[in-house]
Amino acid sequence: MAVLYRALFTWFILLVFLILLVLRLDARTQWNWFIVFVPLWVYDTILLIYVLFNMITVCINSHDRMSVVRRKVCYIVAVIFKMATQIILCLKLEYPSWNISIIFVMLPMWTLLPILLIRVLITLVIETRY
Repeated sequence: MAVLYRALFTWFILLVFLILLVLRLDARTQWNWFIVFVPLWVYDTILLIYVLFNMITVCINSHDRMSVVRRKVCYIVAVIFKMATQIILCLKLEYPSWNISIIFVMLPMWTLLPILLIRVLITLVIETRY
């Protein structure tokens, strides 16, 4: 997929999500919170399929497999943590009687951020060394 099409698709999905979010927050609709988050889940699913397909293609055709596979696995873990945060957030918003703590809601994201920070620092140190 060309970079321009990916960017346009990303902005379109974000626009649809924000429209659904505004409609839900203004109480113009009584949709389920899971319906509001459907555009983000569609985007994340397409992203996971794209990364998996790209990882399989690189494993078949490439010589330097391990570094590419590690990077792709990091992408997959990041998307899975993001999806977990979204699902728990939808549960908290849809069922307020469950009293889900905000700490529990944000735990996957807070776990993901240090992992990504370490990944970025390692990448920057390795790239500046050479």
